[in-house]
Amino acid sequence: MNHSDEILSILREEIEQYDNRTRCDETGTVIEVGDGIATVYGLNRAVYGELVQFDTGVRGIVLDLKRDSAGVVLLGSEDGLHEGSTVSRTGRAADVPVGEALIGRTVNALGEPIDGLGPIETTERRPIEREASGVVSREPVNQPMQTGILAIDAMVPIGRGQRELIIGDRQTGKTSIAIDTILNQKGQDMICIYVAIGQKASTVARLRGTLEKYGALDYSIIVSATAADGAPQQYIAPYAGAAIGEYFMSKGRDVLIVYDDLSKHAVAYRTLSLLLRRSPGREAYPGDVFYLHSRLLERACRLTPEYGGGSMTALPIIETLAGDVSAYIPTNVISITDGQIYLENDLFFAGQRPAINVGLSVSRVGGAAQTKAIKKTAGTLRIDLARFRELEVFTQFSSDLDRDTQQTLEHGKRLMEILKQPLCHPMPVWRQAVILYAATNGLLRDVPLDRVRGFVQDFADSLPDALLTEIQSTGTLTGTAAEQIREALETYKEQVSAAWQA
Repeated sequence: MNHSDEILSILREEIEQYDNRTRCDETGTVIEVGDGIATVYGLNRAVYGELVQFDTGVRGIVLDLKRDSAGVVLLGSEDGLHEGSTVSRTGRAADVPVGEALIGRTVNALGEPIDGLGPIETTERRPIEREASGVVSREPVNQPMQTGILAIDAMVPIGRGQRELIIGDRQTGKTSIAIDTILNQKGQDMICIYVAIGQKASTVARLRGTLEKYGALDYSIIVSATAADGAPQQYIAPYAGAAIGEYFMSKGRDVLIVYDDLSKHAVAYRTLSLLLRRSPGREAYPGDVFYLHSRLLERACRLTPEYGGGSMTALPIIETLAGDVSAYIPTNVISITDGQIYLENDLFFAGQRPAINVGLSVSRVGGAAQTKAIKKTAGTLRIDLARFRELEVFTQFSSDLDRDTQQTLEHGKRLMEILKQPLCHPMPVWRQAVILYAATNGLLRDVPLDRVRGFVQDFADSLPDALLTEIQSTGTLTGTAAEQIREALETYKEQVSAAWQA
């Protein structure tokens, strides 16, 4: 081969292997930076929610698009960034790593480990923002999601795929309800995700310790954006948690996700919006704050088998000020969710814990997602308690009571007593059914009020294992089983009643 032929063959080979795809690395320039916000010029094709990279290595999300600039929120420190710093598009939406390796770990809002247990090996990523599943891909919510809290499972039942709001003032036990619910999922084949928004790092560490102590960390993931993190991390944390949950849901798994709490999430978004110079509206929140939470909570659902068959149950938490449920954010989230568990200050300080207000708490799924045994035994509970609360207020001004009123009050007091439950002690279905059967049928009328709670717990422990296994496995309370419980209760009452006289 002569020299010219060699040149021709090399050229031919180069032409065949030539990659004619054009690459366009669009870069921009920072024109202003401060308070975790960078105003960037030159990213003409940037899209809302896109991830961008600064020359210092810090990443950001495009959250504001103007005619000649883009507003970027920083997902890290602004140290080293200044006017003239370069920023480049990544071409992808902000995303987080997802996978089985996340179970048992504590991660930040970007899915990076912060528990000191080494890197997390995942092979898949999911965008934090995703359109919620459509109506065609959703199944009716009719499978129970047991919280293990008697007052909730009996009167405000939650189904798999439901969104149930936990609302109340500061320090009334909102997080405790969420933790007990997570502990109760042990052995239920449920993945639990706890999203901490704007909390102290010590609080999150203590919560992790509780989950670890009771063996719940084996099926739990903690996504933490603490008060020490910036508003951008607090803003994306619940979306990151939802993306992780959707991965498991798409694999046919059941997921429980707790957002603690969305009041701080709304405040973080308000901070970003005001820094991006968006118009403030009611209570200085931007006009799209309703959409902020609706697009998050709509992602919780139960899927049809064709779309994976999994479910994601959401328990958002909202903090009220002085019990004001008519404020902007509480009313927004109440209208988005499928019911609410309202915790009342007065009940909490009176020693009724969990301090659930029966009148204001509701589940819009209701008995459709309730175990048959609980549905049967708790039938009159809500009405009896409502009558009790009404009479209790009325009788504060009267001393002469007729016999029927006295009996109603005594019955109500016993019902309130059995609904008291210590922290980190969720109840299985069989125990709930036994206690409710005894209480709602008036079988505890002759038990002294101060001994009611201890009596029913001890009685439940004394029942034969065969009966308990039958209730737990079938989820129903047959007539025969009910009769067994009634007979056993009378016998047990005779055994211990001598101690009451002493």
